[in-house]
Amino acid sequence: MRYPITALMGAVMLAGCGGGSSGDAATGGTTVAPTYTAGVYNDENQYKNYCASPRSGKSPYTGETYPDRQGTLMHEQMFLRSWSHRTYLWYRELSDINPAGYASAEDYFDVLKTSGLSESGAKKDKYHFSEPTSDYEQSNVSQVVGGYGIEWAIRATKPPRQVYVGYAETGSPADLAGLTRGDLVLTVDGVDVVNGDTQAVVNSINAGLFPAKVNETHSLSVRTLGGVTKTVQLRSADVNMPLVRNRQVLTNSKGGKVGYVQFNGFSAPAQADLISAVKQFSQQGVQDVVLDLRYNGGGSLALSSQLAYMLSGPNVVQGRLYNRLTFNDKYPNTDPVTGETLSPIPFYTKEIDYNAGKLLNTDLPTLTLRRLYVLTTGGTCSASEALVNGLRGVDMEVLLVGETTCGKPYGFYPTSNCGRTYYSIQFKGSNAKGYGDFFDGLTPATTPALNAEVKGCKVTDDFSQPVGSISEGLLAGALYHSANGSCPVMQQAVAQATELASPVPAVGLGLSIKTSARPLQNEAVIQPIN
Repeated sequence: MRYPITALMGAVMLAGCGGGSSGDAATGGTTVAPTYTAGVYNDENQYKNYCASPRSGKSPYTGETYPDRQGTLMHEQMFLRSWSHRTYLWYRELSDINPAGYASAEDYFDVLKTSGLSESGAKKDKYHFSEPTSDYEQSNVSQVVGGYGIEWAIRATKPPRQVYVGYAETGSPADLAGLTRGDLVLTVDGVDVVNGDTQAVVNSINAGLFPAKVNETHSLSVRTLGGVTKTVQLRSADVNMPLVRNRQVLTNSKGGKVGYVQFNGFSAPAQADLISAVKQFSQQGVQDVVLDLRYNGGGSLALSSQLAYMLSGPNVVQGRLYNRLTFNDKYPNTDPVTGETLSPIPFYTKEIDYNAGKLLNTDLPTLTLRRLYVLTTGGTCSASEALVNGLRGVDMEVLLVGETTCGKPYGFYPTSNCGRTYYSIQFKGSNAKGYGDFFDGLTPATTPALNAEVKGCKVTDDFSQPVGSISEGLLAGALYHSANGSCPVMQQAVAQATELASPVPAVGLGLSIKTSARPLQNEAVIQPIN
């Protein structure tokens, strides 16, 4: 049986590779565009891999030959239309839009989503995006990220925006320019980051915070926690950004051993480092673990399952499921992408060959913990939330220390076509108890009263101290609770408290900036495995 697992390579796409076309397939392509007819949705495979500008050769990341053949822009757009109508979770809320008039497949894809709102009034689909397939493939084989070496902590995406430096990688362009944790960005290339509210301004902010290429130069003006304003010039580069960081064994005030690890993304290259961390914690006899997911936007559900198993062990899991997926009403019992009977995602107990998409025979190490503390902010999303929710489903004691998470119980199969990889919401996940309705996030509470509330302590991300410091607010709060079984009264830095007193506008007011260079990091991603 094949189980859902993380997306790996763009070459291993799941919606079919080939099929017929409205042109002469025997010649390998066609320049005759298919015709749009309202209400008629042909099999997407009639259009797949027929490209306006077909690639040639092999992918440098997967070694696979590109499947592209000559087609037209309309082929690419009609593929997206049929594929979305068949697999999109909220397909009933899609308008049937004629692709004519859209300048690119990407532009057309951007409108193939619901405009509906959640119960809280937020946009239901905040996760729809696409990216170059080369970026997607590279992310699955490397921890190298193009940019400045900054993990942004974006606390408000709309005016008045709050864009902080979460941390700067040692030796990165940001580090060498003197940027450090807690710096608040005021302008990018002279554009007002805090209050600017035109689309041109938003585009400039996004371009400056998340450069598309290496060797781009941008000017950032920041205010430090000490109140000093300075301007720096940054040149983007390929920067190694380890996903597993600051691994250490600490001692709480009562002498208990506590393992701590910062984990910033559920991506395949992190598997070995997570296994190493768990082995270290086991060898040193930790009682509790503090898992720092404050800047972890999500990623692989399979790796999320593996980590959840390593932190809980067989005595807690007892063969129960990790996550159950629900697709649209066309597919109550069948996975619309694989065509197989739906089966839940288990707690994976083995190592995984992510390149081949196969379980190995090597058992994962496990811990026997008293408690698991998870450090959270609004940047804790999707596969990170699935870990918390999945462990709650098997009654492991998980405590949140920090802030409400982002609220993304959804995911998708990345699907590549003609050099672009598309992400369209296809499923909702729930735990062994059937709960998955944390649309507005999971919230730490000393006495939980709602399903979306998790036992724990509310603490604000403390920019006055380095991540991983025992004096930093979130980690200090977890260590205090580990020793005393109660939440501390936290005293945040005065400078930080002043900044965070700025009001965050109501949902729907103002234009939003991006929160990540690669939105894939903010989602739950799956792929079948044998």
